[in-house]
Amino acid sequence: MLDLTQAYTGCPSSSLQFLHLPRETLLLYPFADSVVVLNARTLAFIRALAFWEVFPSTRHLAHSVQCLTVENGMKLVVASLGHRVVAWSLSGPRNDYWRVHSSLLLPEDQHVTAINCTSGLLAVGTRSTLSVYTLILENDLPTWSLKWSFTVPSLSRVRFSPSLMYIATTSLYDNMVHIYLTTTGRKTQAISHPRPVTDLIWRNSPSSSRDDPILYTITTDATLRIFLPVLDAPQYLQLHSALDTFSSLPFSVASRENNSSVFRLDREVMNAALKSVLAQAQTSDEDGRRRRIREITEEGWDVFLRVLGDGSLVVQAVANIDRRPPTLLKQFTLLQTASGALPSPPAHLYIVPNPGRASLTLVTAPPLKSYELAILAFFDACADGLRLQASGAEHADADAREDSRAEVVRFMRTPNGEGVGALRSDGCGEVWNFDWAKTGRLERKGQWVASQGAERVDHFVVLDAGILLTLHTTPPATLHAPSIASIFALSPASHASLYRTLIGITASYTIVAISATISGPSPSLVMLSESLLPLPTSPKMILPVDPMAWVGQYGTGTRGVAQVHDVLLSVSGEGELAFWVPESGLGYHPPPKGEVNGLSGTSEQKRGREGHTVSWKCTGMVRTGRTGFSMARCSSAKKSVLVVPTPEGAELTIWDSKESEFALGLEYRALLADAITDLDWAATPDGQSLLAVGFAHRVELLCQQRATYFDSTPGAQWGVCWKVDLGPLVPHPISDSIWLARGTLLVAAGHQLFMFGQRREGLGRLEVEADERTKQDESLFEHVARLNGPLDEYHPQMLLQCLLWEKIELVKSVIVNLARNIETGRDIHDWESLPIEKFSQNDEEARATNASHRPKYSQLFDIPEQKDDEEDDPFSPSVVKKLLDSLEEKPLPHLTPSENASLLVLIQTALEIEEQRRALDPNGLRYLISMRSFYILNQRASEPSTPASPSSGPAAPRQLTRRERLRYRDMIWAFHSDSQELLLSTSMAACGGKMCWPDARALGVFTWMRSADAMRAHMEVVARNEYMAGDLRDPTACSLFYFALGKAKLVHGLWRQAAWHKEYQVMLKFLNNDFKEPRWRTAALKNAFALLSKRRFEYAAAFFLLGDSLKDAVNVCLRNLSDWQLAVALARVVEQGDDGPILRDILNGTVIPLAFKEGNRYLASWAFWLLHRRDLAVRILVTPLQDMASAVDVSIVEIGDPHYDDPSLALLFSQLKSKTLQTAQGTSEISGRTEFNFVLQIARVFCRMGCHVLALDLVRSWSFQRPSTVMRDSRATLRSPSPVSTRFALEPALRHKSSILIDIDVTTAPPTRRASPSRSPSRGGSPLRSVEKEELKLNDEGDLVARKAGIGSLIKSAKQDVKVPEFDMGAFF
Repeated sequence: MLDLTQAYTGCPSSSLQFLHLPRETLLLYPFADSVVVLNARTLAFIRALAFWEVFPSTRHLAHSVQCLTVENGMKLVVASLGHRVVAWSLSGPRNDYWRVHSSLLLPEDQHVTAINCTSGLLAVGTRSTLSVYTLILENDLPTWSLKWSFTVPSLSRVRFSPSLMYIATTSLYDNMVHIYLTTTGRKTQAISHPRPVTDLIWRNSPSSSRDDPILYTITTDATLRIFLPVLDAPQYLQLHSALDTFSSLPFSVASRENNSSVFRLDREVMNAALKSVLAQAQTSDEDGRRRRIREITEEGWDVFLRVLGDGSLVVQAVANIDRRPPTLLKQFTLLQTASGALPSPPAHLYIVPNPGRASLTLVTAPPLKSYELAILAFFDACADGLRLQASGAEHADADAREDSRAEVVRFMRTPNGEGVGALRSDGCGEVWNFDWAKTGRLERKGQWVASQGAERVDHFVVLDAGILLTLHTTPPATLHAPSIASIFALSPASHASLYRTLIGITASYTIVAISATISGPSPSLVMLSESLLPLPTSPKMILPVDPMAWVGQYGTGTRGVAQVHDVLLSVSGEGELAFWVPESGLGYHPPPKGEVNGLSGTSEQKRGREGHTVSWKCTGMVRTGRTGFSMARCSSAKKSVLVVPTPEGAELTIWDSKESEFALGLEYRALLADAITDLDWAATPDGQSLLAVGFAHRVELLCQQRATYFDSTPGAQWGVCWKVDLGPLVPHPISDSIWLARGTLLVAAGHQLFMFGQRREGLGRLEVEADERTKQDESLFEHVARLNGPLDEYHPQMLLQCLLWEKIELVKSVIVNLARNIETGRDIHDWESLPIEKFSQNDEEARATNASHRPKYSQLFDIPEQKDDEEDDPFSPSVVKKLLDSLEEKPLPHLTPSENASLLVLIQTALEIEEQRRALDPNGLRYLISMRSFYILNQRASEPSTPASPSSGPAAPRQLTRRERLRYRDMIWAFHSDSQELLLSTSMAACGGKMCWPDARALGVFTWMRSADAMRAHMEVVARNEYMAGDLRDPTACSLFYFALGKAKLVHGLWRQAAWHKEYQVMLKFLNNDFKEPRWRTAALKNAFALLSKRRFEYAAAFFLLGDSLKDAVNVCLRNLSDWQLAVALARVVEQGDDGPILRDILNGTVIPLAFKEGNRYLASWAFWLLHRRDLAVRILVTPLQDMASAVDVSIVEIGDPHYDDPSLALLFSQLKSKTLQTAQGTSEISGRTEFNFVLQIARVFCRMGCHVLALDLVRSWSFQRPSTVMRDSRATLRSPSPVSTRFALEPALRHKSSILIDIDVTTAPPTRRASPSRSPSRGGSPLRSVEKEELKLNDEGDLVARKAGIGSLIKSAKQDVKVPEFDMGAFF
């Protein structure tokens, strides 16, 4: 999804080193202060080994790693920088763990110029010495011990022979090759060459029994010389053959060839690959192609490759090198390819194995490229014998070897993200163009060098994918401006425009507008204006709004109307965010004649500044309440992120620009222990925002994840959707990260640049051979859309909401359509969806539509043609069963296991609803769905979790946590249901028929049951199950419930059967007394207090009930057991109803304060309903909690988060607001604007949940009508009274009800509100909104007056008609 597609680690300027592993070959070369490790075949970046990890003082030195050697046997990598030497070792079962092996510190004047390591021996050549060290263990630590050291000329190369008997060296200042003995350091021979030597290679001959030294040398004239030992003097090497251009080409061709390179192909690598090809099965047409390969293998030829100036390859072979006498050497040409096989003769060429493949890898540098060499095709001179496999990030131009060795400090991109500039610590920089369409890579367009005497670059801007740097152009364009703290470019209306607008922010927060002309022979800059934002106080920050979501800030919209987007974000010291757009002035650009180049345009600058001023308009404000923030950024969708340092860590908050009394704007808050170093926003094609949060060694990507109905904290949730961890790749800390186009992330760490994005076929795609994981085709944007985009119609969350909102017919249609799509066997992307009109129909309309398609009768006794049930009713048990079997066998893609399980349950529930439509009301259905989902989620949470995700990759999905109970939101549906008997039996079945008290508390049974007789009967069931639970049959487990029911004698009988219990005799004797007598009740109370001291709280509560002290028993439940549900159950059963004083004390003293503390409106609504304050039960669903706290007669100490992000609030409000006269009175206390904003908030919640069609249906069908009197026709008074007429007229919102319950004493109805709702003082205010707020206040007050007058008339009408006449059968005759 988001993989490392390219690492920009510089171009190797010296020879390459290779570390051969069983399954791959690693390529290493020095760059800056590190050693870069790549995969030799794919050139994929693996690791950077930093020199400063061992010697921290070298971190910011201008010097670079100079020498590098690899010891394959011990897997050692040895590098030098100045007079320091460091060795790393590779270990681990998968060869992926690098650690520092050892180090060596030489005298400061001995800078290392050559190094070689073999079998525990280290040869170090400096400017004046040659030394050999041996590896020993000193205090269990590997240490290099000096063996010998001699003074020699400054060395450029040093090589151990395969037998470790000799050392060959070359010098920087002569053409000699010196041979030394490894044991003593004595020089044995000096071999002169006509040209400088560019390479030394000792020939290793493991197949030969001889241990003679054989040396190859290559000089600058592309001549390879072969030196063999003399027969009578084995230590003395003699020239026996030379391969030059004339030995491989005709004289006429060779005489014109002046640019070629020659290389030796490693004999061991060649033989291993050739033998693997010969071992494969042979076809008849391959016999001729294999003959040459067989000859090379059997004859033991040494193969050499020459690259000519036109890119053609000449393969030469030398035979009989292992034979004696050496005069038998034969050299000949094997083949010559056509021109263009390679771009040009490289300075370095190597051949490395491909484990498990019938091919080799050819690596060249510079430029760094890898080729796949197909052995059969190559030696048969076929065109496809050599194919480009991968290429390095750097180009082969002249400046590729002159890469800056300074670390990257900061990035700056173009508005569209297709160009980026990098500024380095030494003042140098470069500009890159991101060619995402063709290559998917960064292409360097230019660079600048901070020359001596030049001013240091502090801020820069990149225009149009690397076309122009404002401070470095050719020729340069200069402009005198105030001291600018930050600068950025606005995206143009058209890329063909000749002008670009720059916005600079000064240290005093003055906004400087600059026009840049990018056409003509020379660029120019013109000052447009200097302006200030119309703020009462100076801001603490002014930042640009990220423009990546649109092509240009002033792009032409429909009908030629310019679409204006926010440009600036200001942050005040009090944390108030303000968004700004320019109203005028930025459209001005000077005429071409008035170009200002250099310092010659002062008058034009003044005219542009005086004649055109920019005024700024505020488009929105958000009050965050945060102060002391250190970082802030704003996305295209006006999502703002703030970072505030706190003692506990960095607080990261994300704010939405839409603020109301129902949404404070805060969408995400997290305390992060690690320091945040960078923030950057990206925009997806569907307008979502993606935030990259940079830390020292990782970047976390946060996206807005879809809210679910069963979230612990309802609302818009942001979460980490992906992690980019550079810790295993590079030790340097991340200096900056920035988004480019198409969801590509560019990260800078040290000197290297790392680009993460979607992998592309054919562009050096990395092949993961270790585990052969499945290819990930999903892009980052697709992943984000799947986490937060609109849901499919068959998604369980969509079905769940449809069922909750009584769209049963729609759910049936969705299920039938899903079954049809699965039966077709088509790809999921080709499935047909229901028309959107279906989602706007209620059940009555949907049934009417379905009935219209049924067969019509033309005669009275017509009998329609018999059809199958499936044809008559597509939603049938057989169809559902078949669909369930199909989904269990093959779950739907992109659904988690929990979502698939929920989908199966919802489909089954829909079928049961259809079968029990008349027995189950909508509220009962809602409770049933919630209960089943509760058990499913708990079952999923109890399953073993999956292994942790890797450091770089997708973040772990939301961890399911086991819940102890249903949410109060789910319990209240059962409380308002008329199918409680069916719900109780269903709840019993969900508990396996044995509901104990933990099950009853989890399902809230004693909170939602309304019948006192049913509660008593069910408490007896719970008591019996508590007693029967387990094998011991302990009477103490059920005593509390039986004593609440007044059945002490029954408990006494149970104790008769508990002879095993240690309290058997005592309890049997004590319960034999009559507890109606005061003295035995007092004895029970004393025992209860004794049990409290022993912390046997539940048993103590039982004895309090036995002593007839319900209040004490309830207090034990509340204070010691922290179980208010148990207290409520005892009070409702003992007091035999909901009007007892103990229950009222529990509700007022515990439940309501708890509801306010947790911000749980459902719990508060339930409590107010039981207290017969049903007006408050409705108002609490919509009114801010601060206002409600002042309206209730309960002491509210703490008020929690409001939790408005729940669509069921609107569902419950719509159901209760006109249910009774009390609720109608409470509804009238809610202003129309408040209700309007409430509905909009719920619609946004639907969108966050992915149910966009339901949000549309909500705003389309919501009714804002309130109960009030209706103007009657005066002629109605003349009509005779009708026995079926209503006692008082209601608005249409209530006329569809069969009746409205009069649940208040209308003669003395008190007001339900003390004051009109007002915005909380803690929310603050802004001078910019004073007028608007005053106007809204007046409108709201007028609206409230009208509604209160309406409900007053309604109550007045009820007062007149409150006396209901007796029923008289004579009225019907």
